[in-house]
Amino acid sequence: MENLKLEPIICKIEDNDASLKQFETRIRTTKNKKVQDVILNYPIVYIHNWKNSEDYEVYIGESNNVVQRSKQHYADAKNKENWQNCLLESNASLYIIGHEHFNKSLTLDIENRLMLYMMSVERVKKIHNQKCNPQNKYYTENELDTIFMQVWRKLRRRDPLLFPTESSIKDSAVFKASPLHKLTPDQKSAKEIIIQKVFESLNGKAEKQLIFIEGEAGTGKTVLNSSTFYELFEKAEEQENTSLRCCLIVNHDEQITVYEQIAQKLGLTDKYGEVVCKPTRFINTHNVENPIDVALIDEAHLLWTQGKQSYKGDNQLQDIIDRAKVTVVMFDENQILTTEQFWEAEILEKFRRRAKNEENYIELKSQLRMTADKETIDWIDEFTKNQKLYQIPHDNKGYEIKVFENPEDLDFEIESKANNEKTALSRVVATYDWEYNTKNEPKDRLKKYWEVLIGKWHKPWNYELEKELNREQKRNIKSLSWAEQPHTINEVGSTFTIQGFDLNYVGVILGPSVKYSNGKIIFDPSESFNNKAIRNRTLSDGTKKKFGETLIQHEVRVLMTRGVKGLYIYACDDDLRNALLEVANNGSHHNRERNS
Repeated sequence: MENLKLEPIICKIEDNDASLKQFETRIRTTKNKKVQDVILNYPIVYIHNWKNSEDYEVYIGESNNVVQRSKQHYADAKNKENWQNCLLESNASLYIIGHEHFNKSLTLDIENRLMLYMMSVERVKKIHNQKCNPQNKYYTENELDTIFMQVWRKLRRRDPLLFPTESSIKDSAVFKASPLHKLTPDQKSAKEIIIQKVFESLNGKAEKQLIFIEGEAGTGKTVLNSSTFYELFEKAEEQENTSLRCCLIVNHDEQITVYEQIAQKLGLTDKYGEVVCKPTRFINTHNVENPIDVALIDEAHLLWTQGKQSYKGDNQLQDIIDRAKVTVVMFDENQILTTEQFWEAEILEKFRRRAKNEENYIELKSQLRMTADKETIDWIDEFTKNQKLYQIPHDNKGYEIKVFENPEDLDFEIESKANNEKTALSRVVATYDWEYNTKNEPKDRLKKYWEVLIGKWHKPWNYELEKELNREQKRNIKSLSWAEQPHTINEVGSTFTIQGFDLNYVGVILGPSVKYSNGKIIFDPSESFNNKAIRNRTLSDGTKKKFGETLIQHEVRVLMTRGVKGLYIYACDDDLRNALLEVANNGSHHNRERNS
């Protein structure tokens, strides 16, 4: 196709009025009529950027007249309340991006994707845009990916710190949770329903709304939650409602860090204060008499359904509902991992039924994480949900399920993937079947770390190697999720570090708690070191009951659904390992030749 041969035109100038005038004169007098025509007569995308200390701040826009638009920005710079004022104080630069195939819709999509990418750049601390505007169908939308890739690569040649590799951006936890992703039709429909209900409530038509969204791992709950959260603030600003009280709540330390970064980069924290927090903090700092407008709860299955030392209530979800006019819940029953999160069926159904009665129940069904055929997803479902083992299907989309005879080979393959720039976010994870204690050192004084140990192979549990990092190294990884930290390729992750996050390839070690007997997968709590899953739970009627088998089953499902491109498996149980090797693709299994 002809358009694939065309290259974007990218100009960089100092970001001030004098440089802009010189640039305009140069373009108007150039002998290159194509450049002149594209810059002066076509829609343009532009990036204002400046450094604040060692980090960047940016504003991304599009215009039919980039020169006139830039002059407007310089005029607005006189107001100290405007972001443009930073252009007067900083050594700012302006990128002007043109292309012969740019039209209004395409430039809006390029602008939106630049915002998506740059919010995921570690060195970019703030994006000053107020809103995104993803487009629907238009004539040249099939050219978007190719043109954007060309634009990004050219920008990267100019400044690799501001424009890092696409693969590093797409692997970042901020990118995966970004509110700037283009939503699927199901996500978009769900978001429209939520926002309509919220503003009906704010207008006094229907307070105390519960919106219950259910979907399994990888169905897009986090992006829906994040996108809705951001658009609520956008809508409020459009209506000049500066008093909106909206909070995003999640009971997961790693995910909290991601959402805090997003809120900071979008300027929400500066304008509204604390808009992201954990449930116990939210409950302790808000009261029933003065409810906030909206509480959005991601990973609501991680909420506690009984009291703990830091939480004196009986049910965190009910306590949050009592403190908000509208509560939006993202829930997956199959990801409940501990006894304090366990829901008694009738209590959970009470919340579902309430949402359904108010026509506020939404179910997300499309699998968005795994690039896999339905047959492959069905195989994982049968293993993790129905405890059945079938022949591993061939996947036409390229998703890989591999079975290994020993942990050394699985570890070697994952490390090979991690050393490839395109699949760098690949890690080994395991069921919680080896001892680990964050408060104490290993009992065996010869051991330096809490480890996963299988025969002669051993590797530290997550967060163990962090103890060896110096202050600068710790500062550099502070904002990164566990899997994004480079040294964690030498660790083994658990559900507590990987739940809610994606990996390119996941190497899952099924420990002794996962067995195979009489043609069925067995989950054995007696082999688990996860006390939070295997201890007794006191029910609402006062009786005590164990849910270890169910919670270990959920643990295995969380681990086995992390991989976007592939799932590698080693099983410690001999019978399960042999059965897996039997059902591997074409009856073959994977064992590399190693030099002795």
